[in-house]
Order: sequence, then C-alpha cells, then structure tokens
Amino acid sequence: MDPQKLKDNFALVGANGIEVAEYFYADLFAREPGLRPMFPVAMAKQHEVLLAALAQIVSSVDDPDTLVPFLRDLGRHHHGFGVTGDHYAPVGASLLATLAYFSGPEWNEDLERDWTAAYGLVAKVMTEAVAVS
Repeated sequence: MDPQKLKDNFALVGANGIEVAEYFYADLFAREPGLRPMFPVAMAKQHEVLLAALAQIVSSVDDPDTLVPFLRDLGRHHHGFGVTGDHYAPVGASLLATLAYFSGPEWNEDLERDWTAAYGLVAKVMTEAVAVS
C-alpha cells in the first residue's frame, strides 16, 4: 500500500466535494437497502461526517499513532449505532465503487489494490476495537 498514492487519489476524488458522499450513500443503499434505516432521513450532516472521517483517515494513513486511535474510536462509535462486522463488506464495496467513479481514467489495478488494503486495515481496526471494549 502506497500512502502517497492514496493521498493523491483522495485529493482528486475529494475535489468533487459533497457529490462523493451522495454517490457513496446512493451506492450503499442500492447494495444494502436494509442499511438505510440506520441513517437519518436528512443526510446532509451525514455527508459532511463521512467526508471528514475519510479525510482524517487518508491524511494519517502513514501515521499509525494517529490513525489507529482514531479508527478505534470510530469503530466504537459506529458500534453504538448498531454497526456489525457484516456491514463492513458492503461499505467497502461502495467506497471502492465511489473512488473508482470519481477517479475516472486515473483508476487502475494498483489504486484498487491499495485502496482495498487500506480499507481492510480500517475495517480490521474498527471491528477489533469493538471486540476488545
């Protein structure tokens, strides 16, 4: 996993602003309609929260001392909303679909592999935080 490639790609994707979050949630709810009730009816604030969390994760992807505590807190917080380990796979699939869409022609197998590895780490730390708390 190349942290700089992730940061550069997220800068490209993030330039699309709130559209990224809107696309992500539309994809997620299409994949897993049963997840929709876990979220507020009005999603504007949720869109901002998602983008802020992604920005924090990407900015500290090469700093485990910052990243791991943030992910542990995020995992515990999500667990409080009813998130289970089974939810991480569709979220990851929607994240990858969103990144691919907004990356356009920049998306390739290397980026997909790096993002898959990064998300795998995120999901692992978040789920383990709940298991040990």
